[in-house]
Amino acid sequence: MSGNDIIVTKEIIEKEGLTMEEYNMIKKRLGRELNYTELGLFSAMWSEHCSYKNSKPVLKLFPTKGKQVIEGPGENAGVVDIGDGMGVVFKVESHNHPSAVEPYAASATGGGGCIRDIFTMGAKPIGLLDSLRLGRLENSRVKFLFKNIIRGFTDYANIVEMPVLGGEIYFDESFEGNPLVNAMTVGVVKNKELVKARASGVGNLVLIIGGATGRDGVAGAAFASAGLSAEANKNSSAVAIGDPKMGLILRKACLELIHKGLVVGMQDMGAAGLICSTCETSYKANTGIEIDIALVPRKEEGMNAYEIMLSESQERMLVIVTKERLKQVENILSKWKVPVDVIGHVTGDGMVRVKENGEVVAEVPAASLVETPVYQRKASRPKYLAKVNKLNLASIKEPGDCNRTLIKLLSNPTIASKGWVFKHGDAKVAKAVVVAPGGSDAGIALVPGTKKAIAATTDCNSTYCYLDPFVGGQICVAEAARNIVCSGAKPLAITDGLNFGNPKNPEVFWQFKQVVLGISKACRSLNTPVVSGNVSFNNENPKGSVDPTPIVGMVGLLKDKSKAVTLYFKNSGDVILLLGKNKEELGGSEYLKTVHGLKRGACPSLDLKLEKSVQKTALEAIEKGLVKSAHDCSEGGLAVALAEACMSNPAKKIGAVINLDSGKIRKDALLFGESQSRIILSAKAKDVKKILQIAKKNKTPLAVIGKVGGNRLVINRLINKTVNDFYKAWSRAIESYL
Repeated sequence: MSGNDIIVTKEIIEKEGLTMEEYNMIKKRLGRELNYTELGLFSAMWSEHCSYKNSKPVLKLFPTKGKQVIEGPGENAGVVDIGDGMGVVFKVESHNHPSAVEPYAASATGGGGCIRDIFTMGAKPIGLLDSLRLGRLENSRVKFLFKNIIRGFTDYANIVEMPVLGGEIYFDESFEGNPLVNAMTVGVVKNKELVKARASGVGNLVLIIGGATGRDGVAGAAFASAGLSAEANKNSSAVAIGDPKMGLILRKACLELIHKGLVVGMQDMGAAGLICSTCETSYKANTGIEIDIALVPRKEEGMNAYEIMLSESQERMLVIVTKERLKQVENILSKWKVPVDVIGHVTGDGMVRVKENGEVVAEVPAASLVETPVYQRKASRPKYLAKVNKLNLASIKEPGDCNRTLIKLLSNPTIASKGWVFKHGDAKVAKAVVVAPGGSDAGIALVPGTKKAIAATTDCNSTYCYLDPFVGGQICVAEAARNIVCSGAKPLAITDGLNFGNPKNPEVFWQFKQVVLGISKACRSLNTPVVSGNVSFNNENPKGSVDPTPIVGMVGLLKDKSKAVTLYFKNSGDVILLLGKNKEELGGSEYLKTVHGLKRGACPSLDLKLEKSVQKTALEAIEKGLVKSAHDCSEGGLAVALAEACMSNPAKKIGAVINLDSGKIRKDALLFGESQSRIILSAKAKDVKKILQIAKKNKTPLAVIGKVGGNRLVINRLINKTVNDFYKAWSRAIESYL
């Protein structure tokens, strides 16, 4: 039943995703040939998805340390200190290829796997965010993918009682045929209860708890590490199927085990399933593991060793416990009705030894699986940049009717309200959510048992990264931090989800390296180190690589939840202020794409010194209680941000009269340009002077630009229409496609 009767040939080796050079390297390490099961173990662990063999040298460029960092890259998730003996645990994960094949199941398991990443460390999950990229909604296949990705993501979240805090969704033809589906989870932990993925203590028991093992997801890691060919698009067997009901009780059981100090080590069985969890936990503890797969509970009959070791069936955890505590562990799991099986023990020889009914079917050093080859890929500046970076503004006709242009932008699915998405969330699950999704620039959730709250956001503009990966990478971090600040929180750290094409393509690898350099520069400037992350390469469709998409997931801390800030205007007579500078920049804008069909130019410039001063001023004013609303200017520019501030309040829509000093800036750039480092604030008239003083102290540009009131949005002589007219376009856009 082991499957080792299959002869390992060159054809099989290459089908498993290994090169002959790699196979010969493995043979040299082991001093012998491999059997079929062992080949599968190396296929999974040496895949790009598990090994990061193409990205490791570049990822070392990230800043990963800081006073606030408790646990950086290398664990299941990053952990950052939030005071009072507590930490915030967070992680981004991708589930791109599976979502192109089975969007409902794959998006559900993508979120579910990310949830397990944080509770396996002892964290109580408090929120889930998405970051999605799809093709144009006019495409019927894209509609199908979108509806099912959202359904899978939210259905799973509802059943496991995980509130959706927010996220981002972009639509662009670059992602047709290869959607990007990233999930971010956030939790809180008592630092003293933090558990690591370690198989420590020779003689300790190895347990598998949770769901049974089936053939779903077998070789999923290798599948995720290859391009999406027409054949791969049919490979539904590589997609794992989640069980959210088991996910809920598994989480509650694991957290109780950890809280009672019964766990030595724990790891989720995600990518590469049982082999990944056994070899990584033993390698980190400098031990070995011996298991007998005959003891592994199965969903299906006739499974061989290869399938059992590489299955990615969901809701399974590898847990290391002492013999003395086994009975207590079993009692708790029985109470929660979570299955548990002892499948092996920790050894001291550094080997991963797999038996079946006592007979050895695979035996390799854990180090040989984890210490993969690392490749220094060639990088060269993409040839396309010479063409797409050119933009002659004089040839771009300015709109005759700016009202119509604004409505067109608000109807663009990338900019339009994501209310259709968020309404799928179960309100009963959202008790700890401070502001409903879409109400603030970041999601905000309570830290249980305290007056603190955590703000979280996911951000990336793929078009900027397509036009200038270095500056685009910086902007991802800067915008995430602005969104955190606009919610009233202090930015702490980031997790990343780096989505790119084939790393063997020098132009793709150049994009990747430039993005990492850009993110690193911004993180150092804003003191937001990288504490966890995920790399997803080989995101290719028949037309080529997807646009470089480095998702930045950021968390921030509100010391007092009552000081959370929403993005929408509140009361007539409040004064509207603009932090930052308006510039004549249209490159990479949604306006240029939506109105003129152009995806070109230079992406907006970024001055990190100005960015820091804008954020510092906004946060100081918020913390002193001077700010009624705060909203970042991003896609669609100033006009879109002002419209959103007028119409995002679910209780009431309210107008504004704006007078901008246009200087010599074109009217379309003034209204729809996406210049960075801008925040719209509103405040009571009596508090404006105090905000101006804070801005002056911090040397931050600040202008009074208007007042809240009425039922129309008026901007100079360019925009003048009822808020309700804009709201109709914005609120109904996505549903009109579905």
